[in-house]
Amino acid sequence: MRVELKTPEFDVEPRMLVNEPVLAMALRPGWVEVGPRRSEMKKINFEAGEVNVCPRPEWLGTHGLESLILTISDPALRAANDGISGDVELRAGHKLADARLGALVAAVNAERVAGFPSGRLFLDSIELALAVALVNDYAVRRTSPRIYRGGLTPARLRKVVELVHAKMDGDLSLEELADAAGLSITHFSQMFRQSTGQSPHQFVLQRRIERAKEMLRAAENRVLDVAVACGFKSQEHFARVFRSVCGASPTEYRHHDSGQ
Repeated sequence: MRVELKTPEFDVEPRMLVNEPVLAMALRPGWVEVGPRRSEMKKINFEAGEVNVCPRPEWLGTHGLESLILTISDPALRAANDGISGDVELRAGHKLADARLGALVAAVNAERVAGFPSGRLFLDSIELALAVALVNDYAVRRTSPRIYRGGLTPARLRKVVELVHAKMDGDLSLEELADAAGLSITHFSQMFRQSTGQSPHQFVLQRRIERAKEMLRAAENRVLDVAVACGFKSQEHFARVFRSVCGASPTEYRHHDSGQ
């Protein structure tokens, strides 16, 4: 998923959007011109928070509008459509008051403002959720969904867990985890939740926090070193996540655990 911020000074002259489906959310009120050709542009006023779905190439010109543009990849749409290629045709939607889409795009914007501290797996999970919402609610036609029963086999789950531990200090993606299990992204996400009761992102985050706790018990480990070893982008992000999960800062946890 590509994330772009469009400022009021950007694209005063109309340009052709890329071929992939695009989601745009207005961050401030303003208006745009959009259409299949430069000769067929129409003006649309946007309020902050309203979402626009552009499923096909269109001309776009912005006027005083600050917006967040999310380009949804074809693999994500195929995964949301049970891995079947060529069966998804989305319809355009302007000024959508879609609470689910709005919340997901707002989550991406909050991540952007923070400097993308949560890594690829978080964005991959959001992209898949967006793709599923688009396929379910904005597809012109869609094949019948496949039904999966049960969770991952013990062997597949073990491979995923081993990958999580091997790349604890790296930036894991949803595709890497699905590949380890030998499954499509959507199939993997469904079965993983059935097996663990958590999304892949929640599971990885919990494992990182558990490793952080173990490392914090060793007084020689600096908090910054613990953050890096557990895959957090910065000490500040680590401290914020650790407090939200454990109810204390890493330093407070260390002092309490050691009885200091």
